[in-house]
Amino acid sequence: MSFLVLQAYLKLIQFDIYLARKDFAALYNKVRMSPLGKKAPSQDAVDRICAAVDMACIWYWKEALCLQRSSALACLLKRYGVPARMVIGAQQMPFKAHAWVEVDGRVVNDKPYTPELYAVLDKC
Repeated sequence: MSFLVLQAYLKLIQFDIYLARKDFAALYNKVRMSPLGKKAPSQDAVDRICAAVDMACIWYWKEALCLQRSSALACLLKRYGVPARMVIGAQQMPFKAHAWVEVDGRVVNDKPYTPELYAVLDKC
């Protein structure tokens, strides 16, 4: 588990740099082009990786934004063979944007009803 937490922490740093540079295109492409691992995921892969990202966020020196956290999670899940997709959505009134991760259409890092609250802008 600790190796996964380290990987998650490093991913948080990587995506924090993209956000600091305001380079959304690079962040988006990194997630979109992240290859799916060849090895079949273990039964508990999604739960273990989500827990590792949660733990890395606890130890991260500042608050990890939903976009940063979801980018890190999507890339790690893909690395371990899980076909994850980061979803970006928005509300009109009051305007709010949000990012989350889905696996087989199921939200894995947020409340299950999250897609009902936001209009989906993109999935990558």
